[in-house]
Amino acid sequence: MKSRMPVLFAGHGSPMNAIEESEFSAGWKRISLGIPKPEAVLCISAHWETKGTFFTAAQKPETIHDFAGFPRQLYEVTYPAPGSPSLASEAKASLSDKETGLDMNRGLDHGAWSVLRWMFPEADIPVVQMSINYTKDPDWHMNAARELSVLREKGVLILGSGNIVHNLRMVDWRNPGGGFTWAETANAMIRELIVENKTDLLCRYDTLGMEMKLAIPSPEHFIPLLYILALQEPGEKLSFFNDKVVVGSISMTSLLIGD
Repeated sequence: MKSRMPVLFAGHGSPMNAIEESEFSAGWKRISLGIPKPEAVLCISAHWETKGTFFTAAQKPETIHDFAGFPRQLYEVTYPAPGSPSLASEAKASLSDKETGLDMNRGLDHGAWSVLRWMFPEADIPVVQMSINYTKDPDWHMNAARELSVLREKGVLILGSGNIVHNLRMVDWRNPGGGFTWAETANAMIRELIVENKTDLLCRYDTLGMEMKLAIPSPEHFIPLLYILALQEPGEKLSFFNDKVVVGSISMTSLLIGD
């Protein structure tokens, strides 16, 4: 019997975090050294939204450079982790919703590989991505996450990759190491709700005041957090790391659930 794998939410921030040695890359490295080596990774990334829910099922998923305007060095990065068609099929089968499918062509976007290349630099662990069904509300995503919990017992690390606070329109590049007051307030509020296990309120983040509306102008970077919170079992330890707001309006705050 394999022990239950922990689950992880990573605030991935700028694509440059994929190549820059920083406190954030150091945090992802440190976390990887403190957990069992997974049999595979299932990643829910903010950067793959679909109508319906899909899983990457290629044997050798390509590295997707889904951004523009960055240095050439970033576009030269590859993360040649194998795929796992069997895990993709098992994850698909675990969902009761029938609007699901397998994508044989989709690769790994930077929400996945920008974090995983620091955690597992050998790229020897199979990776499957799961898309975010943009037609569904937060409660639906929480329920879908719980249906995936069986994978934890099979050595699968479930990784949500997004940002707790993510407002690109208000980014302030002159303030690389700090956040606007509203962003700091929203980040602290979300942290408190996580600790208090008030996921019902987190699912209704748009009712919690102007700070939250500024922090989450669209849901795609927040939904991966809900997947990870839904997978927490009673009594499981929760710990935060990389807990910082940068460039005014992006939170790198990440969390690990389990041992």
